Amino acid sequence: MKQKKIAIIGGGPSGLSAAEVLSASGHAISVYDAMPTFARKFLLAGKSGLNITHSEDYERFATRFSDASPLLRAALDAFTPADIRVWAAGLGTETFVGSSGRVFPNIMKASPLLRAWLARLEGRGVSFFPRHRWIGFTDDGHAFETPDGGKTISCDATLFALGGASYPRLGSDAAWVPLLVERGITIAPFQPANCGFDVAWSDLFQDHFAGQPLKSVTATSRAGTFPGEFVITRHGIEGSLIYTHSAVLRDDLREHGQAALSIDLAPGRTLERLSRDLARQGAKSSFSNRLRKGAGIDGAKAALLRELAPETNRNDPQELATAIKALPVPLLRPRPIAEAISSAGGIAFGEIDETYMLKHLPGVFAAGEMLDWEAPTGGYLLTACFATGRAAAKGIEAWLGRR
Repeated sequence: MKQKKIAIIGGGPSGLSAAEVLSASGHAISVYDAMPTFARKFLLAGKSGLNITHSEDYERFATRFSDASPLLRAALDAFTPADIRVWAAGLGTETFVGSSGRVFPNIMKASPLLRAWLARLEGRGVSFFPRHRWIGFTDDGHAFETPDGGKTISCDATLFALGGASYPRLGSDAAWVPLLVERGITIAPFQPANCGFDVAWSDLFQDHFAGQPLKSVTATSRAGTFPGEFVITRHGIEGSLIYTHSAVLRDDLREHGQAALSIDLAPGRTLERLSRDLARQGAKSSFSNRLRKGAGIDGAKAALLRELAPETNRNDPQELATAIKALPVPLLRPRPIAEAISSAGGIAFGEIDETYMLKHLPGVFAAGEMLDWEAPTGGYLLTACFATGRAAAKGIEAWLGRR
């Protein structure tokens, strides 16, 4: 095939994955990104230990993408979590499975993997253009803003991998939305995903307990019941256990105007045992002593009960035990999307064909968080970004071959 010029706009995991596939075919690949360096959100994710994928049974893994799971299945089948571990090893980064089933690099950092990846792509002839912000289409290509002024480029095919709307300071600012809407592309509104929530804490509770973790609890919503921990913040609640429930809580708030997360503060004790143990405490014991001696609860957990459980229930062992086992935390709203780990919404799947090409824009493809899907934390997000980038690259190869 005659060498073609391919523009990849967006230098995160999806764009770089596509560049890897396409560069092996001998095409002239140029990767453009608005930021000074590439894959900045990938690097941020790796600061506390890069969670690159997940080791759970693949059939279960493939269902983790909500309504988009069937639509992503072919891409995931072609680049599975096992494939990601082999790929990382090929770049000199061995991985291990943590106690939660999440997969991490042995060195627990993203930067060595990213450096090796970029070096390999450069060695294959991929050209990188940082500080190039895409500002729209031209007759045969694209227009960019650069530090040196405006720039236009022509190309034979394009992949958009511009990310969603979370962490705009790292480049995912959804500034591309109106530019595609102008071309008749349907975009589902962006919403925060894997996010915290605002709670109307009292000033006293905020001042004394903001930043305190609640460990060894379970939380229940329409998503199910899961163990874990979360953090009390000045605004509300945050943390991995909250993210597990964030999609259904966000949707409940949007559709019904209210939502609550039920917290079990003593998952190791039954309601009956708690009731008995609390009833044994002396009538003159303080509330704090009754909780500590009868339920093993103190600190932030006790403070949360004081904050949310009706005062009239505190002297009745049965009602207090019920509050301990199912304390509802009423939520006001999700935290702003700029703080969210990821976003829901984006290009509707009806706008792309099975090769990830936009139906209204022949030769233009899209991948990654630009598309309307969401996933929990735990390596699912990165895996789908890698997989859709590679699938779109295969689509570009097929489209160029037909031409």
